Parts: sequence; C-alpha cells; structure tokens
Amino acid sequence: MIDLKSHIRTVSGFPIPGIEFRDITSLLEDPSAFADVMMSLSSCINPWSPTRLVGIESRGFIFGAPLAWDCNIPFILARKPGKLPNDTFKKEYTLEYGKATIEIQKNTAMDKTDRIVIVDDLIATGGTALACANLIHESFSVPKENILIVAVIDLPDLKGSELIREHGYKVNTLIEFEGK
Repeated sequence: MIDLKSHIRTVSGFPIPGIEFRDITSLLEDPSAFADVMMSLSSCINPWSPTRLVGIESRGFIFGAPLAWDCNIPFILARKPGKLPNDTFKKEYTLEYGKATIEIQKNTAMDKTDRIVIVDDLIATGGTALACANLIHESFSVPKENILIVAVIDLPDLKGSELIREHGYKVNTLIEFEGK
C-alpha cells in the first residue's frame, strides 16, 4: 500500500485566504496511488452491500463512477444548480467559505429500501456531504441508517465527520489531515 498522504498536496490560501486546500490531482496522476485509493474505498463500501452510489460534484464523480461500476450498481449525480436536465430536489448548505446548493433529479430511482453510499473526495466542515445525505433522506425517504458517506480525506479539526455522525449517518474516510 502506497502512502496516500504523500500524494496529496496542500495549497495554502486557496480558494480564499486561511484555507489549506487539499489537492488530489497529484494522487490522480499516479496510477498506483489511484488504484490503492479505489481498492481501499471498495473495501469500505463492499461490506455495506450498497444498492446505489451517489457522487458529489465534481471530485466525487472521479471516485464514485468507478466504484459504482465495480459494485454493479447505479451511479447517481449530486450536482450544482442548473446542471441536471430534469426537475430536481434541492438542498442549500453552508461551506467553510460560503453557501451552496446541491441537487438530485426527482426522477431518480431511489427509495426507503435502498442502501446508499455517498462519495466525495474530502470531508471538511461536513456541509456538502450532510446536505446530500439530508436531501436523500428527506426527498427519497431513505432511512438515515441506510446511508453511508465515504471520502478519501478527512479534516477532523473541522469536525465535519463528527457532525455527520451526530445527524445519524455513517462515515468512513481513508486518511486524515490536521488543520483547515
């Protein structure tokens, strides 16, 4: 197993001053590191027996689509406003540096019997993942205990994973970075 932390760059002051951005592009550019991430994520989600996988725009798509393919389950897009062609359910949330909205199409096949995995690259304050989970729970009636959120990176100092767990969802991450 490769040291995944060494394949993630920290960019200070991006996108705004005070933020320590964790850049996954160097990890994606190394086929061995990317393969290790995908195998580790598969190990996290396979015991969960998911029926659908939701990728959060945009870096969640990078990891989510291959995982859904590997599990032979549908891949669902959680996108920014105006990017999906059909009517959508929407959820507004707060980021560590602003506000945003996430959407999933209303015609998406998902219900209370599904076991959902939500995938993103990073959990910071937890706002994006929590909004996505709440959107799925509230709009598609999927019980909270049937939703698992996975990410490559966790920033535990920002307490996002803790917040997500406090709201009744399960969380798995591969590596942790201290600081913002």
